[in-house]
Amino acid sequence: MYLKSLELGGFKSFAKKTELTFGAPITAVVGPNGSGKSNIVEAFRFVLGEQSLKSMRGKRGEDLIWNGGGGGANRTNRAGVKIVFDNSKRLLNVDFDEVSIERVVYRDSVSEYLINGTVVRLKDVIELLANAHIGASGHHIISQGEADHILLASPKERKEMIEDALGLKIYQYKKRESERKLEKTKENIGQVNSLRKEIAPHLRFLKKQVEKVEKTLQLKEELRHLYREYLWRENHYIDFKKEEVVLQKREPEEKLKKIENELISVKRTISESPGVDKKRSELIAIEGKLNDVRTKRDAFSREAGRIEGELGSLTRLMEKAKRDLSRADDAVVPISKVKDLYGVIEREIVSAEKIEDLGTIRSIFSKIKNAIKDFIESHRANTSGEINDFEKEIGNLDSQKKELEIKTDDLKKEEESFYASYNEIKTSIEAEKDKSRDAEKRMFELMAEQKEIYASLSLIKDKEGRLAILKDEFEREVKEGAMILGREVFDYSKQELVGESGEVITKEVSNLEPRNNQEDRLRLIQKHKVRIEDAGLGGGDDVLKEYKEVSEHDAFLEKELSDLEQSSDSLQKLIEELDEKLTIEFKNGVLKINAQFESFFTLMFGGGKAAIRVEEETKQKKKINETMSDEESQLAILEEVEGGDTKPEIGIEIEIKLPRKNIKGLEMLSGGERALTSIALLFAISQVNPPPFIILDETDAALDEANSRKYGDMIESLSKLSQLILITHNRETMSRAGVLYGVTMGQDGVSKLLSVAFEEAVQVAK
Repeated sequence: MYLKSLELGGFKSFAKKTELTFGAPITAVVGPNGSGKSNIVEAFRFVLGEQSLKSMRGKRGEDLIWNGGGGGANRTNRAGVKIVFDNSKRLLNVDFDEVSIERVVYRDSVSEYLINGTVVRLKDVIELLANAHIGASGHHIISQGEADHILLASPKERKEMIEDALGLKIYQYKKRESERKLEKTKENIGQVNSLRKEIAPHLRFLKKQVEKVEKTLQLKEELRHLYREYLWRENHYIDFKKEEVVLQKREPEEKLKKIENELISVKRTISESPGVDKKRSELIAIEGKLNDVRTKRDAFSREAGRIEGELGSLTRLMEKAKRDLSRADDAVVPISKVKDLYGVIEREIVSAEKIEDLGTIRSIFSKIKNAIKDFIESHRANTSGEINDFEKEIGNLDSQKKELEIKTDDLKKEEESFYASYNEIKTSIEAEKDKSRDAEKRMFELMAEQKEIYASLSLIKDKEGRLAILKDEFEREVKEGAMILGREVFDYSKQELVGESGEVITKEVSNLEPRNNQEDRLRLIQKHKVRIEDAGLGGGDDVLKEYKEVSEHDAFLEKELSDLEQSSDSLQKLIEELDEKLTIEFKNGVLKINAQFESFFTLMFGGGKAAIRVEEETKQKKKINETMSDEESQLAILEEVEGGDTKPEIGIEIEIKLPRKNIKGLEMLSGGERALTSIALLFAISQVNPPPFIILDETDAALDEANSRKYGDMIESLSKLSQLILITHNRETMSRAGVLYGVTMGQDGVSKLLSVAFEEAVQVAK
């Protein structure tokens, strides 16, 4: 026996704690009408999780609580019912030999559920009982007046009753849970798809930005290699050329120094010679002027070289400014300027908030519009102003260069004039034959050599000027490279240059390279810088970081979507398996019920036939006729379209044939015949899948004495499979009980129990 006891406290008419123990296969509860017998059945429904107050003859939760009586018994604030099961055979799926389930309801209609004293949810109680085919209602609890409910029910309702009796409720519960999970999973799939669709455009945009950033980074990397090789080679080339110039200057300068010293000595000899005349003095004066002219011309050459270098730098800066002007929309504006603009707009808006005149407000908005327009134009004009400044500076340098060229040309003419005078005087002096002829001859030779040395030194100085310009351009390239690539550019001299075959390139090998290779590298560097400036590098790290985050989020959503789809497939498969299981179990159960139904029916009626039959019920479509209104015909068409793919409903029909009577339909049965038929069917269902216990509330009320004996035989047979708790007035039924509980009610309205154990009574009588 699985059912051990039922304890009531404050439940309906059982004001005090009352306990019923079930130690016999059949326990009968008797008592006069109104004594509270049926409250025991309702207590079973209550503790097993019944939510319908109507089935427990109440409207509110407090209707189930003892509300006081005439004998001074005060009302209680709670009603509690506890049922105890013997779980040694693990009827219930918990690891305890004894399981108690308790439900308490309070005056505010709040219910509390406990399993072995631990508070749980209603869902937990229902799941625990469903595994043992126990519920708050169904074939194992038949209340007074509900015996023939299975006969009066619709085919669909009969099917649900039989499914419950066959223990298919747990599968239906799992199916409903799976369907709810499937629906929730589909909603989640829809939400994940919506999220992916929502971020897809932004992800595509970020991907394009990342490709642009990666392309720019690739350009920077290529530029870094180009700069490293170019700067390393250019630095060594300039150093090599400087050393070369120093070596070239050393011999002419030493020779010039010797010639100047010797020339001073020769001039002293000539000046001391008695034959010195005015022409010799003029010759010396012209020589001094020639030296002055050469010095000025050298200074002008150096100045022209400096101006030429500045012109090259300014030209490149102006070209960069022009490129920036073409990208004026990307111009960088200092945050302080933006704050100033915000302050102006904020002041205007604050003043507008205090004014109600529409015309004045419009004028304020016009001021704000003009302020924004002037702000944009002023920052666009900045770049144009820089270009104008560069053009003015280039113009000034061009003018200075032209002036230097004019002065240089004048000096050349003056030098040629001095040389002409010099040669004329020289010719005149050579015509004279005097004592100083040898000294003068030597002086002229020295001056000729001096002139040649000056010419060679002038060429060397030109080289120095070009090297200075080259050095300036080199330093500007280093600074520009550092602005684009960072301070690592300054370490160009510390790096080794490796050739294509892996060999380390030395200074000597580098200087043997044709000069046009460096010019090609410089042009390529300029192209890369222009492309990098056009691409832009602002916020590259932020774009990469955001793209990584969005990509990871999209990948997470994709994985979650895959998991949800797998879960959906698994749930769909589980639902199909449960459907198949329900179909098979239902068909097998119907066959078994039919066999028992006919046996009990024959026993009750002394013959005849009875069976249940599964049938499909198809809803009839409405026919559209001329008498229908337009609204009715449209509704009929809509129902026909919507119901085109609906599955037919499956129900249970009952077929009977009484002995010696030509009665086949249930509606033709008398009240007694209906009661016997329903009892036979209920007992047949109980025989197929016996529940742990069955509660019958006066189901024998309509039976005569002969049928009562048959009923008694049936319940004795049924008690071998399930515990029986019988609410009855029938003496025959009472005689079959092992324990008899009597319910009485005094003047205070409180139900009380008296019990008799027949087996113990027999032992005492003996």
